[in-house]
Amino acid sequence: MNRPKLLGIGGAHIDRRGVMSADYIRGASIPGAMMEDTGGGVFNALRVAVQFGVSAKLISVRGGDAAGDIVAAEIKRSGIEDLSSVFLDRTTASYTALLDRHGDVVAALADMEIYEKALPRQISRRKTRDAIADADALLIDANMPEESIVRLMRLAMGKPVYALAISPAKSVRLRPVLDLLAGLYLNKREARAILGMASDDASGAASLAKGLGALGLAKAVLTDGEDAVCVLDQGEISVILPPKPERVKDVTGAGDALAGASLAALLCGKPMDRAVRQGLAAASATVETANAVADFTSKTRFDALLLQINGARPDK
Repeated sequence: MNRPKLLGIGGAHIDRRGVMSADYIRGASIPGAMMEDTGGGVFNALRVAVQFGVSAKLISVRGGDAAGDIVAAEIKRSGIEDLSSVFLDRTTASYTALLDRHGDVVAALADMEIYEKALPRQISRRKTRDAIADADALLIDANMPEESIVRLMRLAMGKPVYALAISPAKSVRLRPVLDLLAGLYLNKREARAILGMASDDASGAASLAKGLGALGLAKAVLTDGEDAVCVLDQGEISVILPPKPERVKDVTGAGDALAGASLAALLCGKPMDRAVRQGLAAASATVETANAVADFTSKTRFDALLLQINGARPDK
């Protein structure tokens, strides 16, 4: 059986996470430990999708530095075909987050100028057009400028394009193409930004999903931390309760795991509801680890979480 072909275009960079071992106090020096890993919204999602039976290619950009070498090695190790470009005079992008002792993000710094400057150059290249033609679907993130996203949608030639909102500041770049997207993965803060609402607006997830649907978005998975996930599917809105992880070690990569695992299910022909349940189980398994991408080689824990979502019913 041929595996579905997924082309990812977007972030692949270095993730640095400082985890505090004491309570966070603003302005104070907090003891903890710093970890370094590879990450990036699209890259993380592809690494999960590959583990669920998808064949993946990645188009990104990185610098000609040691960090770029680390990213390249991890792409290869993950079984993803690397179509990225290397710019010797630039620095590989990085994301640095500070997490409290409960694993929640206190603050984060994204040093990603290379995506703004160099990623747009990749959109019109022949290798990108060839990769799009060969793919069954595309997954992009909002790390590239708005005009590049619009151009990419034109080049997609009708192929389904899914997107990761990435952050409130960058999510607005997807606004002009909402009606063209096959699906969007985002949280409430990002939804409010797209809808032009105040960051402290108290609207619920269902209301936000309805607003996105009114702008032409066909499918969306709207998260709210550990709370229920709101699913928009062709105008219909449903709510799915995620499973409770045994212990939250690090929330980094949970949203990417949700996207990667659920998109793999969609490409394998599963309906939206079952796909999202698979994604939520993968996300919960991810926060139980200290890594941005969990190892699903042995899916024992994943299967237990999936059964929890399904109310102990087998996913047939």
